[in-house]
Amino acid sequence: MAVISVGRKCVKLAGNDAGSTVTVTKVIDANFVEVTDAKGKAKRCNVKHLEPV
Repeated sequence: MAVISVGRKCVKLAGNDAGSTVTVTKVIDANFVEVTDAKGKAKRCNVKHLEPV
């Protein structure tokens, strides 16, 4: 879990936003984080669907 932390830039691997760059804004638990996309929209995302940049 140390790899995915607040402020980390990641690329989404799954879903409608696959391939887009997001920033982690909040760690919810071991499986989920809150991310913000380039437009500023915040979403909950599974850690398995993110790849750190």
